[in-house]
Amino acid sequence: MSQANSCTAQWRQLREWFDSPLGRSLQGREAHHIRAVLPNLYGTVAAQLGQIGQLNLMDACIAPTRILLDHHAGPDGCVVRGLPEALPLDTKSADVLILPHTLDFCDDPHQVLREVSRVLRPEGHVVILGFNPMSLWGFRRLTARRPRVAPWCGKFFRLSRIKDWLALLDFETTHGRMLYYRPPLRNEGFMHRLHFLDKMGDRWWPMMAGVYLVVAKKRVVGVTPLPLSWKTKRAVGRAATQPAARGMILPFRKQ
Repeated sequence: MSQANSCTAQWRQLREWFDSPLGRSLQGREAHHIRAVLPNLYGTVAAQLGQIGQLNLMDACIAPTRILLDHHAGPDGCVVRGLPEALPLDTKSADVLILPHTLDFCDDPHQVLREVSRVLRPEGHVVILGFNPMSLWGFRRLTARRPRVAPWCGKFFRLSRIKDWLALLDFETTHGRMLYYRPPLRNEGFMHRLHFLDKMGDRWWPMMAGVYLVVAKKRVVGVTPLPLSWKTKRAVGRAATQPAARGMILPFRKQ
């Protein structure tokens, strides 16, 4: 099996897993947090790289044009076929890109992020969901039988690594969130009773969640804030008055 076919097969397994009780529970939490983020990301074109589960992750997006890209076209024909490593979108044509575990289940995550940087307009945003290897979910992946099945067959990248990759591509992390502190158990009733762990996790063990959510903004290349010079000129001889605001450049304030 070729690498591309293997990735497609893993993505199909992941989509089926998100239809399981545990997958539906996880996606419910992911959708809840994404819906809180998307209304604050402005733009006219939004795209989601990969379809998982039954929930619409773009339903809270304010962009009038929404594109769903996947390996296979959907039955209703609304899905654009394309690989995340070679997005069928023009350069600087999108304002918001959503990656729901796309980096975990792609052949080349670096190339995916390069494509994200190419497609996004300046000041555009990328929203990334990824499995956290430093959690009970990561431990479950390490102990899974070979060959691993979804979601344990994916690559679980550390949050710090994702941030480093984004920084190298001139992205600025603007929002981060850890979510879903419940262990990956199959018993749906028992999982529901462990709902209280999601509230306790943020306070007691914030970096041990099963999933992280990262929002990053594409910086405008070539724009560098000029530093202020606070050196005071000493008057020699006759007193001379220096204009207080000559050459002053005010620092840019983030909204």
